[in-house]
Amino acid sequence: FFFFSAARNRGNRSQQRREKTTVIQFLSTTYPDKQQLLASTIHQRRTKPSLSNSSFISLQRLWILCVVLILSPPTVESREENRQQQQRDMPNNTARNTPFHVNPQASAELPDKVCIIGSGNWGSAIAQIVGRNAEKLEFCETEVSMWVYEEMIDGEKLTDIINTRHENVKYLPGVRLPENVRAFPDLGEACEGATLLIFVLPHQFLPRLLPTIRNAVHPSCRGVSLIKGLDFDKSRNRPTLISEGISKEMWQEFRCGVLMGANVANEVASGQMCESTLASRFGPPLDERTRQIFDSESFKVSHIEDIAGAEACGALKNVIALGAGFVDGLGLGGNTKAALLRVGLKEMAQFCRAFFEGIQDDTFMQSAGMADLITTCYGGRNRKCAEAFAKRRLEAEKRGNNETADLESLWNDIEASLLNGQKLQGTLAAKEAFTALNAIGKIDKFPLIKTIHEISFEGREVSSICDGIRTVSFSHL
Repeated sequence: FFFFSAARNRGNRSQQRREKTTVIQFLSTTYPDKQQLLASTIHQRRTKPSLSNSSFISLQRLWILCVVLILSPPTVESREENRQQQQRDMPNNTARNTPFHVNPQASAELPDKVCIIGSGNWGSAIAQIVGRNAEKLEFCETEVSMWVYEEMIDGEKLTDIINTRHENVKYLPGVRLPENVRAFPDLGEACEGATLLIFVLPHQFLPRLLPTIRNAVHPSCRGVSLIKGLDFDKSRNRPTLISEGISKEMWQEFRCGVLMGANVANEVASGQMCESTLASRFGPPLDERTRQIFDSESFKVSHIEDIAGAEACGALKNVIALGAGFVDGLGLGGNTKAALLRVGLKEMAQFCRAFFEGIQDDTFMQSAGMADLITTCYGGRNRKCAEAFAKRRLEAEKRGNNETADLESLWNDIEASLLNGQKLQGTLAAKEAFTALNAIGKIDKFPLIKTIHEISFEGREVSSICDGIRTVSFSHL
């Protein structure tokens, strides 16, 4: 607009022409997808419009054209070309939290390109649902990428097996994956241009993977974490959300939600009816889009905004599941386990409110809360390993060998023998929860979590699990 006002006040037509040419060149560079519109508007009387000459356009018409172009956003193809050019122009060591990143809601204008980070038992199960949905949802690209940590299975690469037989023979054998789910051993290639990342792998692997992911995805990318655990800030002895850690490592505007619920992977993969909870604050329409990418006839997904509550429940239920395993190892019945579940849910809610803001009461009634706690305490790897731990401890006591100096090794042996390469998350969560509560002087207000930790790592007798359940509510009378 400076050019227009300055040129209007000058009588020198050649000067006006030069200034108009400068503006036209700027517009043609800024709006490369509007070249034909520019040329035809500037040279309405010419049969072969050209941008090389500005003598045929009035200042008034150029002013109107500028307004039209500013109000007319560039096409998807143009934005993508500009983004790719910006990436090529960036130095290799430039972080991806630079200003050209746009608000994640801009991805609502693009078809979603989904990438699943992880290919274990749960990762493969969710790939089955997401792959089928991507084939039928109009706002999704058909192909779903899945990063696979390369392993050799009977002389064959696991990625080759998945891409040819459409089955993860190591972590989800017997379940066919959709043919549009493509396995990649190279993380950068798997994530290239992704607008939705699904994180489903042990969280201790994230720090070394996120720099590669950050440099490969689309600038409008968002994420959903299916990782059931919490990070831990050792300097402050406080738990932190994995989803927040992902966002900080990606870039300032990156948003990460969570999907938590009563979702035993093998049951989900076999098509048994279950529910899950998507907690996200992507805003419309991306919250609903994301929900639809996960939702199916047998896997019903609801949406809430309490990310902290849903994510913390996903970690703490693994701690309570250790207690459920101890109950099963002792041969106790349903009444005892029901009491453990009640006290466990109460302590989960107390813990969330002690360390996180914005916790909603309704979260604990969602699949991410109560339902996930129930299914984890009756099935799942943490309960299974804790039952084995209890039985091994009881057998040692019968032999008169109550050695408790190396309980860490006992947990490691059980994990290796029962989990086929998967990781036990409840023990780490129990340590971190105990440390955090102890740091703020509130551990005695969480008798169940305290008892589970002492049995697991301090040699307390397994039978003392009931002491953590016996909480008495005094009346006011």
